[in-house]
Amino acid sequence: MSAQLQMRGHDKDLGGGFMVRRLLPSAQRQSIGPFLFFDHFGPVTVLPGAAHDVRPHPHIGLATVSYLFEGAIMHRDSVGSVQRIEPGAINWMTAGRGIVHSERGPEDLRGTAYVNHGLQLWAALPQAFEEVAPEFSHTPAEAIPVVTLGGAEVRVLIGEAFGQTSPVKTFSKTIYLDVKLAAGATLALPALADELAVYAVDGDLTLDGEPVAAHTLATLTPGVVTQIGGSGPTRWVVIGGDALDGHRFIWWNFVSSRKERIVQASDDWAAQAMGQVEGDTEWIPLPERKFVAG
Repeated sequence: MSAQLQMRGHDKDLGGGFMVRRLLPSAQRQSIGPFLFFDHFGPVTVLPGAAHDVRPHPHIGLATVSYLFEGAIMHRDSVGSVQRIEPGAINWMTAGRGIVHSERGPEDLRGTAYVNHGLQLWAALPQAFEEVAPEFSHTPAEAIPVVTLGGAEVRVLIGEAFGQTSPVKTFSKTIYLDVKLAAGATLALPALADELAVYAVDGDLTLDGEPVAAHTLATLTPGVVTQIGGSGPTRWVVIGGDALDGHRFIWWNFVSSRKERIVQASDDWAAQAMGQVEGDTEWIPLPERKFVAG
């Protein structure tokens, strides 16, 4: 069978009633390629006065990867980046040795109702790059390569696929595709990397005839071509890449191959020594449950 493992995830409240569907990490699998965190949010209607802002918070050892299908989010961080995130663009934030950022509703949309719908992923940095300098990279929608293959439209968000290469720079082999499939159409997905998975965003799929329900993350058999289809029009993403170079410890917003590094980051954040988002005096405190390195 093409789908080795199917994960449905669980709902998580990020605060203020902002619910996400979390697929990774899971008890079944820590990572797929470099990706060890996968949140699907929306489609949700953001009403005037809704508290969906994510206040300043820190990261280490990872890169956040933000992608919207609908809506808008304002990103600000401690290296001075201010970027409106809109549908179709890839926003890659390398946390490295430490960065602080916020994600808020744009001021011009505060008094209106609008729909937010997208994916938030984390890619673990290879051990050799866990402590690199933090930075933020925005790749606009029009810079993303698009391939049409029969009834499939494939946007190559990150990596190489179907003869196209994304301009997004990464630290290891990484695959991220956004696919729209017409009703009754199929796409032959090559073995683009050692580890691959398909996430059904808005409809049921079939992988070599095997059913995969909407909102399911299905890992693929390595080294083989997978025929992907659906009875109706569907949207799905492909994620993957090279396997991680060792286990990662994940606690709150911190990722590292070393437990003691997470303890240090926790102490730094408690002391407000990881940087600040200019003009923002709020911040999310550490969880009450402390990380234990022993």
